[in-house]
Amino acid sequence: MQLEQTIIGMIHVPALPGTPRYAGQMSKILQKVAEEAKIYQAAGIDAIAIENMHDVPYLNRAVGPEIIASMTQVAQVVKDNTDLPCGIQILAGANQAALAVALVVGLDFIRAEGFVFSHIADEGSMQSDAGELLRYRKQIGAEHIAVYTDIKKKHSAHAITDDVSLVETAKAAQFFLSDGVIVTGASTGETADIAQIAAVKKNLKIPVLVGSGVTFDNVEHYLLHCDGLIIGSWFKKGGHWTQDLDRQRVKQLMDKVNALR
Repeated sequence: MQLEQTIIGMIHVPALPGTPRYAGQMSKILQKVAEEAKIYQAAGIDAIAIENMHDVPYLNRAVGPEIIASMTQVAQVVKDNTDLPCGIQILAGANQAALAVALVVGLDFIRAEGFVFSHIADEGSMQSDAGELLRYRKQIGAEHIAVYTDIKKKHSAHAITDDVSLVETAKAAQFFLSDGVIVTGASTGETADIAQIAAVKKNLKIPVLVGSGVTFDNVEHYLLHCDGLIIGSWFKKGGHWTQDLDRQRVKQLMDKVNALR
């Protein structure tokens, strides 16, 4: 998937089987996912990413077979209801599971947490996994699937890497063969620092994406300094990730983006 001022819309999948908030009806989850995929397609979004955001509290790097099976079915529903590029993230940091789903369903990319440097996340200590992940990608024949990697992962403490700047972290991800880096704010929905994004972009040869905090009011500033924007919260009713997708908000932002680019 080529990235050039690309807008990626998030589908925050409702809580899946086995997680505390699962409501017991997988069919309703699939119906909701299909509806949101169609809303994005109709609004002219460039790509879709699916994520098991409602599966709180998250496990650290490992998920059960029920989550992998569910996300495979969810991904297939998106593919069946749109012709858009699609990616997947499985929380928290279950990057090999995401890659396996992407390969089976025919997705275009995964979003990977904890690719380089250790993180102290709210799930606990998370070691970097670039070596294992890209070897696994090679072994299963999934090299055509892009791995876009968060740097200085949100919802994490970075005291142990405080002497490593965001730019140097991004350079490390590039050195470790990331296909693109994702810069975020400190938590879901929080804005990322534009000056830092510009510095990362200046120092890398791979794509730079923004992964949180993009809104209708600031989208033009981010478009100037990156290759792609991953937008979730602002597309929801009231601008909060827990709410349903708002058709009008998606159309409003895409109309503005199309006028800008």
